[in-house]
Amino acid sequence: MKKDKRHQIILNEVHIHNRVLLSDLATILNVSMDTVRRDIKELDSKKSLKKVHGGAVSNGFNINTDKTSEIYDLHNKTIIAKKGITLLKEGDVILISGGSTNIELIKLLPRKMGLTFFTPSLQMAVELLNNTSNKYDVYLIGGKLSRSSQLATGGSTINILSEIKADICFLGTGYLDIEHGITEVDWEIAQMKKAMIKASKQVVSLAISEKINTFNRYKIGDLSAIDILVTELNTEDPILNKYQKENITLL
Repeated sequence: MKKDKRHQIILNEVHIHNRVLLSDLATILNVSMDTVRRDIKELDSKKSLKKVHGGAVSNGFNINTDKTSEIYDLHNKTIIAKKGITLLKEGDVILISGGSTNIELIKLLPRKMGLTFFTPSLQMAVELLNNTSNKYDVYLIGGKLSRSSQLATGGSTINILSEIKADICFLGTGYLDIEHGITEVDWEIAQMKKAMIKASKQVVSLAISEKINTFNRYKIGDLSAIDILVTELNTEDPILNKYQKENITLL
């Protein structure tokens, strides 16, 4: 496979899932780890992505700069965010993880609604403080901070989550599949998201359709853990046929 084609595939994987591992890319591309490392290094030098230990993340994970122009599939993520906003009610306690679609939701929050947010995501906490109403209360859930995902993980995070019962959880979901359920690329993040599900009355996944029918190593839970799946698609789209049968509300 030519280098340009490899780079295109790598960028597509990073854009869809936000974070990818070198080992996964080597399997997808059917090349050596050394080849993938060189590709990632070159793409990082071009500022097309950010190289991290063991893989790469999208530029949208940088909390210090405005990356609006680099958000992948922004149009569809905005459609999803607008649908997600309709689920909120005055006084809701909201648990929210990271992710570019969740950030688009934050940007559209109604200013006059009184809401309380809990998040283990450093990026999400910054967005909530910078872009929302002073009527919102924002709590950052602490713990071991993942450098690549900027999410708090570990025992202290899970303990704090065990003391919360949120009205609604917007769960960042990188991989969704009928057979494999909700999965993650990182073990500790998977455990943290399991705790988020347990800490919520209702779980919502805001996911672009390219994440549907994909899976990774570590299981967060069966698909039934999600109450509402929000995509940019019409609910009658053939891609969603199997999900219609899983007792999940589609928006």
